[in-house]
Amino acid sequence: MNQGRTVFSQLVSFLPDREFRRCVERYQGDLRLRNLSCWNQYLAMAFAQLTYRESLRDIEACLRTLGGKLYHMGFRSPVARSTLADANESRDWRIFADFAYRLIATARELYACEPMGVELAQSLYALDSTTIDLCLALFPWARFRQRKAAVKMHTLLDLRGNIPTFIRVTDGKVHDVNLLDEIVPEAGAFYVMDRGYIDFQRLFVLTLSSAFFVVRTKSNVLLQRRYSHPVDKSTGVRSDQTVILSSFESASVYPDPLRRVDYFDAETGKRLKFLTNNFTLPALTIATIYKQRWQVELFFKWIKQHLRIKAFYGTSENAVKTQIWIAVSVYVLVAIVRKRLGVEASLYQILQILSLTLFEKTPILCALQAIDQDANFTANANQLILFDF
Repeated sequence: MNQGRTVFSQLVSFLPDREFRRCVERYQGDLRLRNLSCWNQYLAMAFAQLTYRESLRDIEACLRTLGGKLYHMGFRSPVARSTLADANESRDWRIFADFAYRLIATARELYACEPMGVELAQSLYALDSTTIDLCLALFPWARFRQRKAAVKMHTLLDLRGNIPTFIRVTDGKVHDVNLLDEIVPEAGAFYVMDRGYIDFQRLFVLTLSSAFFVVRTKSNVLLQRRYSHPVDKSTGVRSDQTVILSSFESASVYPDPLRRVDYFDAETGKRLKFLTNNFTLPALTIATIYKQRWQVELFFKWIKQHLRIKAFYGTSENAVKTQIWIAVSVYVLVAIVRKRLGVEASLYQILQILSLTLFEKTPILCALQAIDQDANFTANANQLILFDF
């Protein structure tokens, strides 16, 4: 029964506040605190993500107009832009990163039985990165090229529910393949990657960990064919071969055989070649697994379109990472709410409804169930609805 709580307050109630306090204590975020607590900082930044605020001044103006509603939304003190700016600059970004990982653990449990586009009993992860361009004059610490700054958001996406399980924010100069050193392989799981992650020494670590990989090969990788297996070319598979690395440097770090699958994609007209260390799945399944890698590209496009991670409220490295991690936690929070309330709408639709009803005193389930599933939310062809999972 609705007891006069705003939608924002009901949304916040899904957050594990005890876990948040533990994250704050771990990094002494509220030590010698005078005004804005870490919790109020998080609420203000989450509010900015959900309502698409453009700047700190915008956040301050909107929260100030709410007046007496702030207390009932969870805020225990007014939010001034200077105070919020100082908090983003000085409060350790790892507070919000650790909290986001706690939400991710919850979301993964809720989406553990979700389909992922391919018949596979094991876990399936897609690894990739996206570059976020910055102004070099404002972000000199993130120098990428001579006249350009950027950060990279490296993400390992669990394709059961499209939940990010690992995120690392680095400067733009860090090569994607280095992130393989930071991932703890899960035995039996599949990792699908583009050809930028070809490093046979690192890939052999996955093999030694009893994990599987599917990666698109490069034209300069030297391979020697050992066996050719029969294929059904009507499925698009052109060849299925057992190969070994023929260059001394590569073979010395990856001495085991590999499997090369040649596949023709009739939709795009492209011929793709994959390498994998799995020899049991059908060749068509290997090609289908690689096709699911596109989900991580859609994830990046989705959060860039619907969350604030391209324009930042602060210019320091700490402020940028704080904003990115809070954006990720908002994404995961909406996914949790969607699952726990049994809402059929997509994340895009939920975000649109929340942005308009945050201050309404109505049960959140009623607000979300009022979405007309048959309404055309994509009247503009450029406005995508992604992740209808």
